[in-house]
Amino acid sequence: MIDLASRVARLTLEQKVRLLTGADFWSLHPEPAVGLGRLVVSDGPAGVRGERWDERDPSANVPSPTALAATWDEERVERLGRLLAAEARRKGVHVLLAPTVNLHRTPYGGRHFECFSEDPLLTARIGVAYVHGLQRAGVGATVKHFVANDSETERMTLDAQVDERALRELYLAPFEAIVNEGGVWSVMAAYNGVNGTTMTESPLLREILHEEWGFDGVVMSDWFATRSTEPAANAALDLVMPGPHGPWGDALVAAVRGGKVAESTVDDKVLRLLRLAARVGALTDAPTPPAVAEADIAVELRDAAAAGFVLARNEDALLPLDRAALRTVAVLGPNASVARTLGGGSATVFPPYTVSPVDGLRTALGDGVEVTQAIGVRAHTRTPVARSTWLVAPDGRPGVEVRFVAADGSVVATEHRTGGSYTWLGTTLPEGIARVEVRTTLQATGPGRYEVGCSGVGRFRLALRGTEVFDTTLALPDGADIVEALMTPPQRTHPVRLAAGETADIVLVHEPNQLGIGVIFQLNLEPPHGTDDEEIERAVALARDADVAVVVVGTTEEVESEGFDRGTLALPGRQDELVRRVAQANPRTVVVVNAGAPVLLPWADEVAAVLLAWFPGQEFGNALADVLLGVAEPGGRLPTTWPRTEHGLPDTRPVGGVLKYGEGLAVGYRAAVADGVRYPFGHGLGYTTWEYVSADAAGGVLHVRLRNTGPRAGREVVQVYASRPGSAIDRPSRWLVGFAAVTAGPGEEAVATVAVRERAFQHWDTERHAWSVEPGAFQLHIGGSSVDLPLSLTTEAL
Repeated sequence: MIDLASRVARLTLEQKVRLLTGADFWSLHPEPAVGLGRLVVSDGPAGVRGERWDERDPSANVPSPTALAATWDEERVERLGRLLAAEARRKGVHVLLAPTVNLHRTPYGGRHFECFSEDPLLTARIGVAYVHGLQRAGVGATVKHFVANDSETERMTLDAQVDERALRELYLAPFEAIVNEGGVWSVMAAYNGVNGTTMTESPLLREILHEEWGFDGVVMSDWFATRSTEPAANAALDLVMPGPHGPWGDALVAAVRGGKVAESTVDDKVLRLLRLAARVGALTDAPTPPAVAEADIAVELRDAAAAGFVLARNEDALLPLDRAALRTVAVLGPNASVARTLGGGSATVFPPYTVSPVDGLRTALGDGVEVTQAIGVRAHTRTPVARSTWLVAPDGRPGVEVRFVAADGSVVATEHRTGGSYTWLGTTLPEGIARVEVRTTLQATGPGRYEVGCSGVGRFRLALRGTEVFDTTLALPDGADIVEALMTPPQRTHPVRLAAGETADIVLVHEPNQLGIGVIFQLNLEPPHGTDDEEIERAVALARDADVAVVVVGTTEEVESEGFDRGTLALPGRQDELVRRVAQANPRTVVVVNAGAPVLLPWADEVAAVLLAWFPGQEFGNALADVLLGVAEPGGRLPTTWPRTEHGLPDTRPVGGVLKYGEGLAVGYRAAVADGVRYPFGHGLGYTTWEYVSADAAGGVLHVRLRNTGPRAGREVVQVYASRPGSAIDRPSRWLVGFAAVTAGPGEEAVATVAVRERAFQHWDTERHAWSVEPGAFQLHIGGSSVDLPLSLTTEAL
């Protein structure tokens, strides 16, 4: 056992305070006097980014959190946690800034895809598994964002007004489980305030995390969320991120000397940091973290993606497709050839590869089946980041040359890059840099108008074929979230017409406008394309001639990302029109929805099959082929309600800086009425059918007997909901209290064992400020979704 307290005692006040603010964007200060090495943190949760955020240091891209929660599979999620731990070790990362366990309060939330579920129990169970996977392999988890950071509009400043019961029963519940059952080592305090106090200064940190739950880890701020010295220090915040600047430093030393912050408070913070360092192996004499077995990443991610796909509709059992009967398959839509594998913002990583739906199907079907493809419509309005398909660097390699140029015009350093996105986030560029130049040659693959330009903040000059075509300064709009500089920065483009094979030299010069987070800009390029009308007609013609049409629709980084909320749940562009036209041309139409959060599907009853794929990670196309062809079952069940309309959904827009959670407990399926729901919470079809035979309860455990009545082996997620008829307490009509999965072959029976915890029957008593149980009988409802519940039984509170 390492005596951490004695190490704290060796340090001067100045040394201790220095440790409480990050050394840079991603690391903490080392302190040789106590054997503390450099401790590195990194964003997640869909992969481990590491300290360099570009294609030169790729990261395994796991399915997004909504896809993970859709598996309802704790063992699988724990395995993926171990995979991420191995990735973290490979990248020199000690602590992953994940999981995100804020709730799907509303589908408008821009970061919805990065959170697990609208339900606190499902969120908690998947979150605990994620944390166990990481920490049992010696890599720290950071559960975030504590608390009520459930939307993005004015997220830095809004005050979330949440009643005490909803705060306890919904929004704090996943954090409580992950602290108490998951044993998480770090918690991130959110940007927003709750009930009048910004979270980095909130009494909830000490009163609930420390005193009530006994949390012994580190509370760190979200990046740039710390606004004060004394209030934040006294509120049990331990670490200000990023560094090296912030409101602590010399100001905190002065506050301690002046008696405004007790030195014992500082000591406790340092003790917590050293405890975290010991746990992750950043103390020189700490035990070495356990070895992590190298997973077959491709296999694990392919299986995980398929396990999260939700088959929402399958008329006349169109799926799985009969491979032997296929001669032509049309793969259509804006997401068919360029896979969207993850959401925008701090969750973004650069995968080593991505498999698109069209490539996955072509590989699986082989030469005997013709796979045709058309974009159908454009879903994006911005000019995309340039790809190496059209770029040749000065040395002849695909890509570009990046030059770092001093004020006198001398080239200080160069880099070869294969893509058009350039981010030096929290890292120092070579000293004395006045501008960054990107040099490449555009090589036309076909004739037409190419759009060339840039995105970012600062001054940009673009030259094409030796002629400067613009000199402009781009700036974020007033009040913009800083993440907009990462995901949707201002843009300027210029057209150039080329014949097939013709070339045009490009020189983009950027004079950075420092944003306080680093240097971020893009080279943008869009090749020629037809109009939407032309592309729709082409897609319809291909669909008409195909045995089956697969239409892949979805969102873009323009509408679904950290930093802003969605203004509508409609698919962007004319995608709805595309689906309807294709379905009219071919009744055997499968629609794959490539979105991290619910979207409206006004055509859902007009197509044969609907498969919800989320953001499924780098193996998207291979997993999709497995599911469509029946190699794998679509294993997912909905972790959130998919609405039929936008009527009555909770808002994300604060009024006067205040966002009222006026719906209270009525979130998601707890509030949903049947005519407002497209697909209910828990819904998902497999490739077989199930009969729920019987259920009995004893000692907090339910045993549910099922029979597979279909033609193939399958997996069923057994869900248990509670209700309290005639309750004297305001409650939802039902709420999830447990779940378990079973597998069985055709005609076989299986028994699901579902643990129902004591908390399932408790409510938060706002008069006693404590958990309480209403005496009397509760009903338990058992089935395959929140509305398909063929079995029930009565029980007293356990």
